[in-house]
Amino acid sequence: MLAEHGGFVPLTRDGLVDRVAKTLVDAILSGRIPPGARLAESQIARQMDLSRAPVREALRLLESSGLVEYRTNRGFFVKAVSAVSVSDLYELRILLETAAVRRLTDTNADAALPALRAQVAELYRLVDEGADLMAHVSADMQFHRLICEYSGNLRFLQLFDQIANETKLGLLVIGRLYDDAHKMAETHDPIVEAIEQKDADAAAAAIDYHIRVAKDLVTQHFYDQQEGKAE
Repeated sequence: MLAEHGGFVPLTRDGLVDRVAKTLVDAILSGRIPPGARLAESQIARQMDLSRAPVREALRLLESSGLVEYRTNRGFFVKAVSAVSVSDLYELRILLETAAVRRLTDTNADAALPALRAQVAELYRLVDEGADLMAHVSADMQFHRLICEYSGNLRFLQLFDQIANETKLGLLVIGRLYDDAHKMAETHDPIVEAIEQKDADAAAAAIDYHIRVAKDLVTQHFYDQQEGKAE
């Protein structure tokens, strides 16, 4: 039951659906509600001092983002993350972001570069300050979101936003990606360098390599975890 994972504070009546959704996202991505946990509409509504309708709408929003799944006759659950689901998600990201970075490099490189450089600097700052995993993951995802945003294709950005939280959940479940946190920051440099050179082929190759390496690391972590549980 949800109460086992800490509960929620009541919300005021403005912008209910979005606020309920954000509260649930924060709870899931912070680990307060683990993958596989049931999300009881009535219990969430009672804890937030709301009717069930906005809670149900918020859960439907999270279902479309990949964080929540509906099971017939059982209700909503936090999505259980597996090696296969994560691998599929990263394959989609490779297709999306190689297309986005090509478009960006060909049409909007000069406008995009200041924001991309600043975001890479933020990644290095977080390493130097010893920030937690959530901060690193959020900063990393913001870099990739900027690629889609500055591509100028709204559909790219909308699709990225739909899958961003599911990507974060996968990373947070495994607890780490690179053994050396500097590597997470350093792997973005070749992407920016290719965009600076306005070489769309090199930019696409760099982001393909970057995401593919992350995909292999993440899925291997999941396989290792599964093997550890089986022993």
